[in-house]
Amino acid sequence: MTEKKDKKGGAAIAATLLSAAAAGFYLYGPKGAENRVKIKAWTLKAKAEVLEHFEKSKEVSGEKYEEVIDKVTGKYAKMKTVGEEEAAKLNRELKRHWKAIQKAAAEDASKKSGKK
Repeated sequence: MTEKKDKKGGAAIAATLLSAAAAGFYLYGPKGAENRVKIKAWTLKAKAEVLEHFEKSKEVSGEKYEEVIDKVTGKYAKMKTVGEEEAAKLNRELKRHWKAIQKAAAEDASKKSGKK
C-alpha cells in the first residue's frame, strides 16, 4: 500500500511540476509579455463586471457577493483564452476580499452616521 501511495505522490508532484513549467513558459516564454497582458486584461474586465453589478445594488451580502463572483468567473472559465484554472484562481482571489470589503463598508457607514 505504501508503494502505491509513493507512486501516486510522485505522479502528483510530477503533474504539479509540469503544470508549473507550462505556466512559466506561458507567462515568461517567447510570447510571455503578450500573454501577461492578456491575463491582466481579462481579470480587469471581470473585476469591473463584479464592481458594476454591486454599484447598482443598495446592499450586498456575503452570499450575494459570492454568487456574483461565481457567475462572472464562470463566464470567463468558458472562454478558450482564459480557461477554468485561471478563472478559478481569480474566483478564489476575489472571494478572499469579502471580509475587507465588509470592514470597509462598516467603517464608511460609521463615518457617515457620525457626521450627521
